[in-house]
Amino acid sequence: MSISWEETTEEKFNQLLEKIPVFLRGVAREKVSKKAEGTAAREGRAQVTEKDLVDAFFAETPFGFHGPMKNDMEGIGIDYTSYGYQR
Repeated sequence: MSISWEETTEEKFNQLLEKIPVFLRGVAREKVSKKAEGTAAREGRAQVTEKDLVDAFFAETPFGFHGPMKNDMEGIGIDYTSYGYQR
């Protein structure tokens, strides 16, 4: 099954990647996209949703960087608390 991304979710993914230091960006792109696409595939869906993206970022980002990541999410209009994460 081929996994695609909701257009707005892919835009938000790219916006979040831009906020990651250049030397980590490639690794982040690979790990987060693989995790998000894996979740969609496991659940039998053909498209990555914003929830998949948020879950993947929380899973793949070291805990010490969750604060800045949350700020970046808020800055581009992602309400991660609606997916069960704390402020």
